[in-house]
Amino acid sequence: MRPYILSETNYQVVKNGVFEIAILPWGATEAHNYHLPYGTDNYETEDIAAESAKKCWEKNVKCLVLPVIPYGVNTGQSDIPGTMNVYPSTQAVILHDILESVWNSGIKKFVILNGHGGNDFKQMLREAGREFPELFLASANWFQSVDKTTIFENDGDHADEMETSLMLHLHSELVLPLDKAGSGKNLSIKAESLKQGWNWTERKWTKVTKDTGIGDPSKASPNKGKIYFEEVTEKFAALLLEIAALDVNNMYTE
Repeated sequence: MRPYILSETNYQVVKNGVFEIAILPWGATEAHNYHLPYGTDNYETEDIAAESAKKCWEKNVKCLVLPVIPYGVNTGQSDIPGTMNVYPSTQAVILHDILESVWNSGIKKFVILNGHGGNDFKQMLREAGREFPELFLASANWFQSVDKTTIFENDGDHADEMETSLMLHLHSELVLPLDKAGSGKNLSIKAESLKQGWNWTERKWTKVTKDTGIGDPSKASPNKGKIYFEEVTEKFAALLLEIAALDVNNMYTE
């Protein structure tokens, strides 16, 4: 029993505990090439949240990890069998109800740990901030937290070398041999102006990749995954520690 994992702990611990931050892991259920499971985003995000909370507890900062939300925005993958999509409007309703429960539990700070590129919580948190003005709200994308290029050789953003390495470290029993994986070869949009980062259009998955992967996973390894996991959890734990110490009435400086 890990006291910082809500689904594992018990009423006696929660009733007598004072938790400084609630962490909500939010993933997705979607195909990840041929070699990774549909729940890849959920496994990764839940484990990163748990390890980061553990690091905080070791420094006497009590974080509470809520159960992972396993459904994300997957409108661009809707024609792939097994893809589970929830719309942003649905996410906003789910988020509202969870925030109400967090507030009723006496926790004053809340962080979403996002593990899926299709999820975007900024506008939802803006709205929620009006209804819960005394609740500190933040979100973080763990997959953007550290520089991947110092660890991995092949670029990508879905079932790539990074995600495959991470899953080999965390849940190797769910990863097929790499010779079963597709190449992760993907097409780029033709319009040069749509590649510049200051604009956006949705990526239609089956028009971009044949195996649902974006990035070559062939050079993945458990050791690379271990190194990356440690860097990401250190980074997220550091964020949590700063948020825990933050005086919400005096957050800004010159």
